[in-house]
Amino acid sequence: MTTLQKIKEIEDEMARTQKNKATSYHLGLLKAKVAKLRRELIQGPSGGGGGGGGLGFDVARTGIASVGFVGFPSVGKPLLLGLTDDLLVPGTVKVHGAPIQILDLPGIVEGAVDGRGRGRQVIAVARTCNLIFIVLDVLKPLGDKKVIEAELEGFGIRLNKKPPAIVVRKKDKGGVNITHTVPLTKIDPEEIKAVLSEYKISSCDIAIRQADVTLDDLVDVIEGNRVYVPAIYVLNKIDAISIEELDLLSLTQVTSLQTPLPFEWMIQVRFKVPISSKEWLNIDELIDVMWEKLDLVRVYTKPRGLAPDYNAPVVLRKGRSSVEDFCMSIHKEIAKQMK
Repeated sequence: MTTLQKIKEIEDEMARTQKNKATSYHLGLLKAKVAKLRRELIQGPSGGGGGGGGLGFDVARTGIASVGFVGFPSVGKPLLLGLTDDLLVPGTVKVHGAPIQILDLPGIVEGAVDGRGRGRQVIAVARTCNLIFIVLDVLKPLGDKKVIEAELEGFGIRLNKKPPAIVVRKKDKGGVNITHTVPLTKIDPEEIKAVLSEYKISSCDIAIRQADVTLDDLVDVIEGNRVYVPAIYVLNKIDAISIEELDLLSLTQVTSLQTPLPFEWMIQVRFKVPISSKEWLNIDELIDVMWEKLDLVRVYTKPRGLAPDYNAPVVLRKGRSSVEDFCMSIHKEIAKQMK
């Protein structure tokens, strides 16, 4: 039986099993088994370091941050980027003085994470991006959105999420000790013990500080190879819809509307930017959103005895950079001279 067949068999069993106190331990075991099989599937026969090593295209990193454009073929990425749709092509664009690497990832196909086409290489590169643009056709977005999210999730990419507030500390003896500072609403001790058993962890301290954590979150922490990446949904081809439909995309809720809308799901989607790559509409907003989501900051230098230089800012990651990083951005010798 292949790995894919094993995963399908376990997932079918999970779907048939009703969740209650009597089955929580069993479901926890199954959840952990699936996670381990997916890790095996991602790493391939030669193993690897959590989904990235050896699988991705060889891309030289440039710029202060990298942005990956992900989408199915024919969603308009080549028009948007002026690049081909079947090769991974890196480019660089300057945004507010900051060099940003743009990665046009080849079109994803359903089943990419399971080894179809070159999807595994594509998604492996997506793991290294600081921001992902998921490009969707505004006329048929729902199915594509679900498939792309599933492919990225299956490769350990968590979109628009923060790492769960769970700490697992292994120890030599003493059994399993579970503490939580908030009520647990989506996970129970039996499920936790089942997952630990599948990972052969017999003694550890687990601290949970987040009320809505799930069993999947616990598995993510134990696996330790997940990446948490912000994402923007780029709704392309808005030139093909009416002005009224375009206006609906700017809404955030549909409670005041009386009739069902074909765009209702998109109204409720956060982090979306409607554009037209063909007519070059709303591209300025896309760039502004990119800057905001990358969370960058510009620092202007002032040469001794001269006016500040506003033409060549030093660009750093906000809240994640030190004085040493600033000095290294100017010249590595300056950092060496720091006391």
